[in-house]
Amino acid sequence: MPMTDNRIFPKFGKYMNLRESSILIVDDDPDVLTAVRLLLKPLVRSISFSRYPDEIKSLLKEQDFDIILLDMNFRSGIHSGNEGLFWLKEIKKIKPQVMVILITAYGDIDLAVRSLKEGAEDFILKPWQNEKLINSLHAAFKKQVKSAPAPPDAIRLLGESEKMKDLMVKVSKVAPTDANVLILGENGTGKDVLAHQIHYHSSRADKPFIKVDLGALTESLFESELFGHKKGSFTDAREDRVGRIEAAQGGTLFLDEIGNINLTQQAKLLTVIQNRHITRIGSNIPSQVDIRLICATNLPMNELANEQRFRRDLLYRINTVDLHLPPLRERDKDIEILAKYFLQTYSAKYLKPDLKLGRGALEALLSYPFPGNIRELQYTIERAVILCDKDELSASEIIFSGIESSQKLADAGDFKLSSVEKNTVIKVLEKHSGNITKAAKELGITRTALYRRLNKYEI
Repeated sequence: MPMTDNRIFPKFGKYMNLRESSILIVDDDPDVLTAVRLLLKPLVRSISFSRYPDEIKSLLKEQDFDIILLDMNFRSGIHSGNEGLFWLKEIKKIKPQVMVILITAYGDIDLAVRSLKEGAEDFILKPWQNEKLINSLHAAFKKQVKSAPAPPDAIRLLGESEKMKDLMVKVSKVAPTDANVLILGENGTGKDVLAHQIHYHSSRADKPFIKVDLGALTESLFESELFGHKKGSFTDAREDRVGRIEAAQGGTLFLDEIGNINLTQQAKLLTVIQNRHITRIGSNIPSQVDIRLICATNLPMNELANEQRFRRDLLYRINTVDLHLPPLRERDKDIEILAKYFLQTYSAKYLKPDLKLGRGALEALLSYPFPGNIRELQYTIERAVILCDKDELSASEIIFSGIESSQKLADAGDFKLSSVEKNTVIKVLEKHSGNITKAAKELGITRTALYRRLNKYEI
C-alpha cells in the first residue's frame, strides 16, 4: 500500500501537464488500485485499471495509453519479478512508445537494473511516497511528449487539394506567433487536429496543450472547469482544483465549440482574455496566466457576428486570425489520401495488415458528398475493415452511415410553403434585429403585408 501524506497535495500544481495524460494501472491488489485511483484521478485525463495482466493486450488495442504502471508479481508466493519483465516485453512489442513504470514490494538492485535494460522507464518500490510516484509519472510523461513522435493525425492535416495548400501556407505564418486564432469549419473537418498542429509548430510546443469542449460543459460546471476552485467553495468542492486555463500555463488553451456558450459566460471569458488572470471560485486572489488561445466553432462568421448571440468585443479578442477548414466535399483530391491513411491505421488495429483499397471502393468514396466530413470517412473505413474478409476493400464493404442524412432531414424540417414562408420571415427579422421597414424591403413586400404575415404565423 502507498504511504499517505496529505500535506503534499497543495504541491500538485506543478504537475499540471499530467492533466493530458492517459494511464493504465495493472496490479492484482484491489487496495493498490483503489489507492492509486484516489491519488491520480484529479491529476490525469483518464485512468484505467486491471487486476489481470492477460488483459493488457486487449486494453492496448482498445485505447492509447501514455504510461503503464505495472506490478512485477501476480502469482502468490512468486516474487522473482519475471512476470513483470515478461509483460514489459509484450507491451513494448505492441506499443514501443508507451512509458512503463514497474512497481513491486520485492525489489533488489539486480531486478531494477534488469527492468531498466528491458525498457522500463522507472522502478518503484512499495510502499511508495505519493510525491515520488507522481514525480516519476511526471518525468515519464514529459519525456514521452518530447521524444516520441506524435501520430500524424494528431499534429497535421493530410491533404493536397488547393484549399488545403492555401490553408497550410496561412498556418505556417500564424503558428510561430502568439496570435489568438479562431478556427471555423463544419463538424468533422478536423478543427481539433488543426489546433494541435498550430501548437506543435509554435514556440510553446514543449508546454501543455489543454483542450476544453465548451459544448459539453453545463452552466454550473463552466467556471469550476475553466477557472478552478478552492476547497469548500461549494458543496462538492472537496479539494482545491486547478482550472483548465491555469493548467495551460505557458502553453496553448484550445476552446472548442466556443459558439455554444451563453452571453454571461462570454463576459467572464472576455475578462480573462483581456486581463490575462483568473480567480478560482472561493478565492479573492487573482493568478496571472500566460497562454496562447485557439478557439473553434462550427458556426459561420455571420452568426458569430450577431450581437444577440455572441459578444462582438469577445469575437475581436479571439479572432486575431481566422482559419477556415473546408468541408471534405470541397477537397476531392484528399479523399483518397485520407482513405488510405485510415485504411493503414485500422488494418493494423484489426490485424489485417495486407488489406488494400480496391478501385470500386475508391469510386464509391469519391462519389459520396460526406456530410459528416473526415469523421464520417474515418468511421466508414473502420467499418469496412471490420467487415472485409478478403485482401481488398470492395464497394460492397463501403457502407455509409444513416446518421448524417437523418440529421440533415431533421434540421431541414418540413417543406410546406407555409413553413418555408414563416421561417424566411423569422430569419429576415432576426437579421435586421426586428426592424420592420428593412425586413419588408428585403422580402420584397410592403410593411402592411409583413404585418399580416406576422399575425398569421403568430410571430
